[in-house]
Amino acid sequence: MASSAPTPLALPAPMREALAQAYATPPRAYHNQHHIDALLLDFDAVAATGGWAQPREVWLAILYHDAIYEAGRKDNEARSAQLAAREIARWLPDAGIDVARVVELIELTACHGALVPDDFPADARGDDTRRFLDCDMAILGAPPEAFDAYDRAIAAEYRQVPRWLYALNRRKFLKALLARERIFLSDGFHARLDAQARANLRRAITTKR
Repeated sequence: MASSAPTPLALPAPMREALAQAYATPPRAYHNQHHIDALLLDFDAVAATGGWAQPREVWLAILYHDAIYEAGRKDNEARSAQLAAREIARWLPDAGIDVARVVELIELTACHGALVPDDFPADARGDDTRRFLDCDMAILGAPPEAFDAYDRAIAAEYRQVPRWLYALNRRKFLKALLARERIFLSDGFHARLDAQARANLRRAITTKR
């Protein structure tokens, strides 16, 4: 894990090793350990500013949210959430983790692009949810070269899909994101990344015509 900040809790070695293996299976161009490392940096940035109400639960949700990933499947998030619940019960039974909360956060990642800030309460729990989901979407507001690498990596993961069909569906998804009033759910991520995200999305859409 790339983050140099103290972790919210220590994971047993077998738990860490199983996670590393999960993110290498199958070979992935984007949804791999590098993606998790990037989210952990955003996790640390939030922790250093506004903080997390449930840091351990959010941290575990980040670690497990793409643990099971097969491009094109509709149940990746649900299966990843179930894996997280099993692994926490196995390796951290006495750590006092709110497992249901970890599961909830992971399952919400299936709803990217369909949520608005008011879908969650205006309290610390809602703030955690918005920021967690924004961490996962932060790549949209990355510098152009990083965004373009992400866009190519997603295409590589869908290499089994005919290129014309992939381009059609990808462009539809990106256009829907661009049309939203808010791409990011939390005020902090919105202020920091919205303008760059919209520029990236516009450029990506034009290349998929």
